Amino acid sequence: DPIRIGILDPLSSPYKTSSIHDVHGANVAVDLFNKRGGVLGRPVMILEADDASNPEQALKAATKFIKEDRVDVLMGTFNADCSLVVSELSKKEDRLFMVTGSYLPDLTGVACNSHTFVFMPNARMLAQAVVPHVVKAYGTRWYMITTNTLDGKAAAQAMVEAAEPHKVEFVGEASVPFGATDFVSVFNEAKAKEPTAIILNLYGWDLVHALKGYGKLELAKSKIGVGGLISGEQIGRPLGYANNAGIWGLIWDPKINTDSSRRFIQGVIDKYNHTPTSRCYLGYAAMTQILEAIQRAGTTETAALIKALEGHEFDGLKEGKSVFRAADHQHIQDVLVGEAFGKELGLGHYKVLATVPGSALAG
Repeated sequence: DPIRIGILDPLSSPYKTSSIHDVHGANVAVDLFNKRGGVLGRPVMILEADDASNPEQALKAATKFIKEDRVDVLMGTFNADCSLVVSELSKKEDRLFMVTGSYLPDLTGVACNSHTFVFMPNARMLAQAVVPHVVKAYGTRWYMITTNTLDGKAAAQAMVEAAEPHKVEFVGEASVPFGATDFVSVFNEAKAKEPTAIILNLYGWDLVHALKGYGKLELAKSKIGVGGLISGEQIGRPLGYANNAGIWGLIWDPKINTDSSRRFIQGVIDKYNHTPTSRCYLGYAAMTQILEAIQRAGTTETAALIKALEGHEFDGLKEGKSVFRAADHQHIQDVLVGEAFGKELGLGHYKVLATVPGSALAG
């Protein structure tokens, strides 16, 4: 009987490209385990469902995974509101839930529960890493463009909190709908406030379209920088080297030169014929920790898996060690800061400016 892992991701929303990469990474990890005989002598099977960035659909899909498909573990989700409802369900139904995409601090804060582990660095960790570099590059007069979702609001709040010690002046903020494609008018409104930097609290195709607008208006020539909480190859590739710009928090980067990172890169190239993105990394590394926890526990029983993960230190494919903090199940890990360039820089679109240890960010 196979071990079943149910992956929930927004495969049909503005986060669709990133979520496909999440599944790619998870599949590479499962293939490696199955080639070695599976886990506990059992093959591993992935089941996929599209939550469409909709919490009702996420809850319906997760319930089906548990009640009908009898999955042993849940993983995935990008949108914060989807992560919250699945987290509540996982505790109610006694299933481990590994969040791979959401950076909502509440998941390991006020909404923390015994059954949920968060693989992503949270918004506060990302903001604390990136803000000093945005200040150094662009100064302290900022305008924010924020998607009107729980994710956008969490990113904006984290950036404001991290910017306070640097005496950043926020000269305005615009709210845009999730799935926006035309950012010309909002950038013109921002430009009128004469900021030194525009902070984009966006992600997925929203961020791709926004950066296209930034380039189209040639705001860099007006000495207006751009940056934000999170980007990566999954954003850079749709843009192309010439259109990418700014300073960003990065979860992982293909230039990380560790043995485990290189093995992961080669595994994705062999299966999918592309260099992995940070979203591939999240799917691969999170799935690896789930399956290794099952091996250590000797069972798929949820209480044993929670015990196997709490406080566990592991190789997170980065320079520093990774650990699931026992108190709140947050993955404490390095956060990278990258500057996008208009040309290829070895592997990828970003010059890595800093690698900030998770212990300095987690609070």
